[in-house]
Amino acid sequence: MSAPSGPLEEPGPSDFATPGTSREFRHAVIWIGSAVAVALVWLLAQPLLLIIGGVVFAALLDGGVRLLGKAFPRLGRGLRLAIVSVLVALFLVGFVVLMGSQLAGQFEALRAVVMEQTDRLVSYGHSLGLVPPKQGAAQIGRQLVGSFGQVTAALGTAIGALSSLLAIIVLGLFIAMEPRLYERGVAWMLPMKKRADFYRTAEKMGHTLRRLMAGRLVGMAVEGVFVGTALSLIGVPMAPLLGVLTGLLAFLPNIGGIISGALIVVVGFSAGTHIGIGAICVYIAVQTFDGYVVVPMVARRAVDLPPALVLGCQLLFGALFGILGLALADPIVAMVKVLLEEKSELAAEDAGAP
Repeated sequence: MSAPSGPLEEPGPSDFATPGTSREFRHAVIWIGSAVAVALVWLLAQPLLLIIGGVVFAALLDGGVRLLGKAFPRLGRGLRLAIVSVLVALFLVGFVVLMGSQLAGQFEALRAVVMEQTDRLVSYGHSLGLVPPKQGAAQIGRQLVGSFGQVTAALGTAIGALSSLLAIIVLGLFIAMEPRLYERGVAWMLPMKKRADFYRTAEKMGHTLRRLMAGRLVGMAVEGVFVGTALSLIGVPMAPLLGVLTGLLAFLPNIGGIISGALIVVVGFSAGTHIGIGAICVYIAVQTFDGYVVVPMVARRAVDLPPALVLGCQLLFGALFGILGLALADPIVAMVKVLLEEKSELAAEDAGAP
């Protein structure tokens, strides 16, 4: 049967032979793929954050393994990793055994002091008309806590927090055992011509992450010991507990310092005006020493992150993903910064190539 006579037939929308149709189809696939990727990241935010937490913990272990390797170069990596892991476990167990009972007794006293001082502050706010008459400290606290975290159901209970922490530790141990294995696995999914650039970027990311975590650990130790000792000398109640909390909160730059400072000031003024002023001086001194001596000395310029950028990302990640997003905002920003710098350098090298 012959084709019908008439005007010459042209390709339709389902015919991919035309360049325009093929181009529009690729654009549609890219947009749909991007939307699906964003949806998957949102739905899988919790496991993704746990994986990132495992990578950060692996960087901590890897830093200890490399440091031990400089002192004992003949020891194999597996043996060095086992030594570092045992030392970390012994430190945590020893700390809980030696300080656990003392700190547990102080937690209830700290809660009572904070609630009493907060009630006084809220009452003063009522008198000035800054706080609604029917709103108390408990309601304000619930509003603040409720504003953080839409994807943190797994961390809502003690069992959930423990299981999440265990997952991060196990992931970190596996990654720290054979980091090159996982690098090669990711590189295998990339084109051959991109793999050398990936290895270079991954190495710089690892170096930056180790520097960042080293500075964070040293800062935590310095702040915790200094605050605990100084507050004990000036007579602030529950000084050891405040030192421990300050050290732990130092892992969260900016926000952690604000929270620990508020606790120090509140507890200090509960013992008297002069002790409260001394507590403020201690807090300012330790933050100044950490910001201008400890972190620059350890991290140097390997992690040059603007404070406003870090704080903004902490607020964003905290609101979206809760306490885990808040804790991992700093490492994520550091790794993204390295990735963008590497892409910029590669683009400059390609543009300058003959």
